[in-house]
Amino acid sequence: MKFQNTGYYYLGFLIMTFIGFWPSYFSKFFDGTAEFNQYFHFHSLTAILWVAMLVIQPILIQSKKYELHKAVGKFSYLLVPILFVSVALLANNRIDPELEFVGPEVWIPFKDLIIFSLGFGIAITFKNSMPIHARGMIVAGMALIEPVMARVMFNVLEIQGLTGYLSAISVDYIILVVLIILERKETKGRWVFPLALATFLFIHAVVLFKINPEFWESFARWFVTLPLT
Repeated sequence: MKFQNTGYYYLGFLIMTFIGFWPSYFSKFFDGTAEFNQYFHFHSLTAILWVAMLVIQPILIQSKKYELHKAVGKFSYLLVPILFVSVALLANNRIDPELEFVGPEVWIPFKDLIIFSLGFGIAITFKNSMPIHARGMIVAGMALIEPVMARVMFNVLEIQGLTGYLSAISVDYIILVVLIILERKETKGRWVFPLALATFLFIHAVVLFKINPEFWESFARWFVTLPLT
């Protein structure tokens, strides 16, 4: 499996991003009610740039423009740290330190960074092995699926609460299970998607079972009280 059509799937995902965030973000710029701060805009820009890169990179490989692919890939070394900073700043700005428990609130954005780090780390570590590199980038991109699909469920389809959340995260599991089945006969890189599946199960178990160990609550409270924003 070469995943040469991945870019087109992510193009559809980029469109889905605009649909999901249209009611709560993009439409506000047209009706004059946009009151978002710079941290929200900063994060939105970096996330869109990342998805755009996910669209472009596979298409460049398919077009055999390998040098340009490498050049865009090097840009990720700058973009990824900036994306992490944007997530941290937005979380620090939005989460109320006066909450009784801040651990669960901090976990919501940080869990996506765990998936992102797993995928991107694999992709960079195995950048000279295309089968593994491509799978790593797919996993890194999947870190954005839950936030987008949650907005689609809540804002567009108006499926609220636990039902909406479970519907959103089910997209990740459907994709991973389908990929695992499709590549069951592959000989190289077949471990990436099962590892991602196990990681998704862990991070969502923390959310659904409201697991908030003392060390995480202490870290989260320290984080939200930092004078970052």
